Amino acid sequence: MKKALIIIDLQNDYFKDGNMELVDIDIVLNNTNKLIKYAREKEYKIYFIQHFSTKESATFFIPNTDGVKLHKDLDIQNDIIIKKNYPNSFRDTVLHQELQKEQIKDLIICGAMTHMCIDTTVRAGFDLGYNINLIEDACATKDLKFKDYTIKSKDVHNSFISALGGVFCKVFSTKEALNI
Repeated sequence: MKKALIIIDLQNDYFKDGNMELVDIDIVLNNTNKLIKYAREKEYKIYFIQHFSTKESATFFIPNTDGVKLHKDLDIQNDIIIKKNYPNSFRDTVLHQELQKEQIKDLIICGAMTHMCIDTTVRAGFDLGYNINLIEDACATKDLKFKDYTIKSKDVHNSFISALGGVFCKVFSTKEALNI
């Protein structure tokens, strides 16, 4: 069965000096490049998802800025780059059509942010019938605020990964994924 690696929103704004720096994003970049190398060896299709904000009040992923660009250290070759405007990588994009065209049903997903675009894309992919392997240590998020509480990024990440892993996907570390 054909597989694809989907890399979501590893763009400059999520890295140091970006407008929305995420916790442990450099570890995620390193693990993602390991997954890319593995996917190339296995001849999986690789899709990079790139978010462009459309709201006038947006503070990151603003079109025509350095922050919206995919990170320079990603191993992008002749891969497909899919632009999106919503957290769900399938919504109003060609991702689903590209996967159907290639007859791909098994997805390996990584990227950012765990609590937003990763969560939304995994759930949407599940609803579309894809078998999803989520690589937990190749995903990043940030601290969140709720009322007077600060929820640490590790807790945000673990909460979303554990919820997704129950029904919507299988969860692996990068090391484990290199053997699936």
